[in-house]
Amino acid sequence: MMSPSPLVDLEPVVATLLGRHLETAKEWFPHDYVPWDLGRSFADAPWQPDDSRLSAVARTALELNLLTEDNLPYYHLAIWNLFGSEGAWGEWARRWTAEEARHSIAIRDYLLVTRAVDPVALERERMDHMARGYYPRRIPSALDGLVYVTLQELATRIAHRNTGAITGDPVAERLLVRVAVDENLHYAFYRDVATAALELNPSAMVLAMQRQVLGFKMPGLELRGFRERAITIAAAGIYDLRIHREQVLSPVLLRHWRLRDLRGLSDDAERARDAVLRFLDDLETATAPPADEVAASA
Repeated sequence: MMSPSPLVDLEPVVATLLGRHLETAKEWFPHDYVPWDLGRSFADAPWQPDDSRLSAVARTALELNLLTEDNLPYYHLAIWNLFGSEGAWGEWARRWTAEEARHSIAIRDYLLVTRAVDPVALERERMDHMARGYYPRRIPSALDGLVYVTLQELATRIAHRNTGAITGDPVAERLLVRVAVDENLHYAFYRDVATAALELNPSAMVLAMQRQVLGFKMPGLELRGFRERAITIAAAGIYDLRIHREQVLSPVLLRHWRLRDLRGLSDDAERARDAVLRFLDDLETATAPPADEVAASA
């Protein structure tokens, strides 16, 4: 049984999984993924809409990926507050933040060097987004946080890879595959910490699953014009409700966390499990995906 302080109980697992992460993660440098030879001065050659070789949907997806990555200071604050700043938890939070920061550096440099986006409009949107300071407040506990970030990191990995695939640019695809590798390692870390939490207190974790699965929203929802962009991304097959169910929820909940097979649950947790399983069944037959909730990446 998990004690009133799940963070303390999970600390040894976090230390072990952090060690695994550090052994597995490969050093990489954003500048190696940017085609610098394509760069031109915006002062000498102001940006024009026809400068980019990317399709409109590829530009939309890359912009949304970047703008959600830009909110890293607030995500760091959320991780810091949920899991703490000391010991293995704190070391993980700092390492995660350092790795995530590379993503926005690399994607922004790619977009600017290839003149894929209007640099003035992009910067104005970044300023607006960060000045408003979106902080994820729908995560009431550390256990909720473990469920949410597991799903979100996997969804982000998928969205980045699918974005790269539709760009038609081998340089962009190589970059986004590299970013997705980071996201996959982050997903594996959180998934396995959550698995340990399930062993300690399955009932509390199933209740957290109900809250986070049924209310799931990817970062980016707070961006102006998010809904229109998300619909475009869903229509292109980058991230939609079918992907969310088949490639994120079902593998994590049913295969890794074995939700159907959990035993010894409280009455409330049994009802929560039933609600989550009904939700998965409902998603299978849904015909109108809530693109504004699940289509953006972080």
